[in-house]
Amino acid sequence: MTFPFDIALVWLDLAGVFFFAVSGSLLAARKQFDIIGSLLLASLVSLGGGVIRDIILSAGPPAAFTNPAYLAPPVLATVLVYFLFPSFQRYTSLLTLFDAGGLALFCITGTLKALTMGMNPIAAVLLGVTTAVGGGLLRDITANEVPQLFDPRDLYALPAFSGAALTTLLWMTGSFNAATACAVAAVVFAFRVIAWRRAWYVPLAVHGWHRRGVEGSPGPGGGTGGAAGTGGGSGAPRN
Repeated sequence: MTFPFDIALVWLDLAGVFFFAVSGSLLAARKQFDIIGSLLLASLVSLGGGVIRDIILSAGPPAAFTNPAYLAPPVLATVLVYFLFPSFQRYTSLLTLFDAGGLALFCITGTLKALTMGMNPIAAVLLGVTTAVGGGLLRDITANEVPQLFDPRDLYALPAFSGAALTTLLWMTGSFNAATACAVAAVVFAFRVIAWRRAWYVPLAVHGWHRRGVEGSPGPGGGTGGAAGTGGGSGAPRN
């Protein structure tokens, strides 16, 4: 294959680190953390998924601790948010967009690294999803937020799964290159953002259960929820 995977993995990884770092700093700003807290949250979300991936792969010390370049994106994201956040009018939308960008890139890099390390396709897809959602999970738990991964009114893991599966399929058919990598990232990004905007969701864990305040059915306390929307809208406003 002529595609330079080692170089591509690093650059895709760094781009994903930056996108996730901005999402972490934006959440820190919303929570009114100080600048140190913003830097730590940005580092946690942007480096956490990659650290988990490298530990699972037993690939030696995680890249975040061996390559100083990985420390630059969280610092840059923290500085940018510090100076630009007061002018952000729709920061919730911006947070979701940057988070979607990180998700799209990390599901690709996690899958690729697993495949290059000799893991079977199913394991590679699972590790790609873990890499993509791991940092966001750590970010939300640390900031005392309901993790997006477990939000019944949103899709988070499914876009990452689709990206990891597409990456694996392209790899196995010898079709993975720079153009197809960009196409996969665009599909995952669009899937995540559209699902968020339209409040798409998957069925709850038990058949017959309804989302409180979303579907027009009695809730646990006997009350009636709101009328069901086309995609089962969220109780919180989407900016």
